Amino acid sequence: MSETPKKPSWLPEMFRVDPWTEKSFDILYEIFKQSFISSKAYYKGFVVWFFPEKEDSRETIFWHLTTREDKESGVRLPDFRRCERLPWARPMIDNANDPSVFAWDFEEGNGDIKTYVWLKDFDYLIILKKYKDGQRRLITSFWVEYQNFKEKLLKKYKNRLEK
Repeated sequence: MSETPKKPSWLPEMFRVDPWTEKSFDILYEIFKQSFISSKAYYKGFVVWFFPEKEDSRETIFWHLTTREDKESGVRLPDFRRCERLPWARPMIDNANDPSVFAWDFEEGNGDIKTYVWLKDFDYLIILKKYKDGQRRLITSFWVEYQNFKEKLLKKYKNRLEK
């Protein structure tokens, strides 16, 4: 029997998705604003930013952090695992040097360098795009659900740019 991993002291409680109400996205948006709009996030000393475009009166990135696209309809629906972990996003970026966080750069097939910030023991991943000046753009985050994806992440970690 595997032991439940110890939650880092800097990691806040998850957002309660049960019960889900019409106010849930409003509350999540307040968490997002507190985390990424009220003050700048930094990844290992470099600014983390996102495109300011909005959709349904909220930054498009907010929807990427809290919803997932339904494959059949193309509509973005609440992703409860993303929603409940949204309070973790900023603390993970802030604590990327903590031993419980796997944080690395990886050159993708198209030449882009992506920064992966993975709280492996809790299956939560944040993906940033790295720019030449060291700044990072927030792309998405999600709960890592499948074992084969975890294996892909471990392979990327093994083949990271700086070891």
